[in-house]
Amino acid sequence: MLKLYRSATDDWQTIGEKLPSGIIWIDLLNPSADEKQFVERALDIRVPSEESLGEIEASSRLVKDHDRLYLTSPAVRLDENNEAEITNIGFVIGPRVLVTVRFAELKNVDDVMKRIATDKNLENGMCVFTALLEAMVDRGADVLEHLGAKTDKLSRAVFKGGLVRSRRPVRSSRRLREALESIGELADRHAKARDVLLGVGRLATFAGDVGNEWITAASKRRLESVSKDVISLGDYETRLSDKIQLLLDAVLGFINIQQNDLFKILTIVSVVGVPPTILVGVWGMNFKAMPELSWTLGYPMAWAAIIASGALPLLWFKRRGWFD
Repeated sequence: MLKLYRSATDDWQTIGEKLPSGIIWIDLLNPSADEKQFVERALDIRVPSEESLGEIEASSRLVKDHDRLYLTSPAVRLDENNEAEITNIGFVIGPRVLVTVRFAELKNVDDVMKRIATDKNLENGMCVFTALLEAMVDRGADVLEHLGAKTDKLSRAVFKGGLVRSRRPVRSSRRLREALESIGELADRHAKARDVLLGVGRLATFAGDVGNEWITAASKRRLESVSKDVISLGDYETRLSDKIQLLLDAVLGFINIQQNDLFKILTIVSVVGVPPTILVGVWGMNFKAMPELSWTLGYPMAWAAIIASGALPLLWFKRRGWFD
């Protein structure tokens, strides 16, 4: 699908037979071959393919070719299961026209489409490009704030909520597994948000430095502001990453403690069971000359010895603090 935008007073419209005058933004969403050829012919540019947008080298993501900038940045989209996925969006920036190429629905782009209809300051493609970067930074900040709130909640559950304080080990193990899954989800979303912000920061710096020939002073200031916002969010992102890592280490530590407690119980049971087993084995031998066989109190004495041999190790373990 190809959409064109003329000015702040016109609506989005689909492609016609020729490119109308006054166009400042062309948005290509899952473009067909005909649509790509039309734009390339009309603007004398090359429209990147989905495969080229997926290249990760900086030399492929940040390119200046004559008076055009070919830029690529990662973006986050939500799939049908509301799971965050990384996709790529391409920007082809000229002196007046911006071309965006994407292969997924992006809320940031839709928000700028709604905003551009009433914003008189979006006079050329660079202004629209700057607005898109600002929307991506705002979205990234919202995601980091959401992740920070979820991290704080999980932190309280781990350190103060009695995550492993349960009389039932099975319930405690289930809670630890759930906490580990939550931490994994936080780390995954955090990594995606970081990738997007790093990409936006590179684009803003590159466009501000290389596009000086036709970039306006207002757009340059806004791009510098975007770069500063990315740097400030980077500090917050680093602290959040450290906190997520701390939670991961804490949960893994609790899992190790729980395993150690289980092995401790197994050790106590095995040690306590050894002396009674020895006594039962001795008195179970079929020898004629066994003094205990002729004793009147031999049977109760054997039971008393067996019970005492099991109780004494338990008392010893208790005095050593193994039950604390």
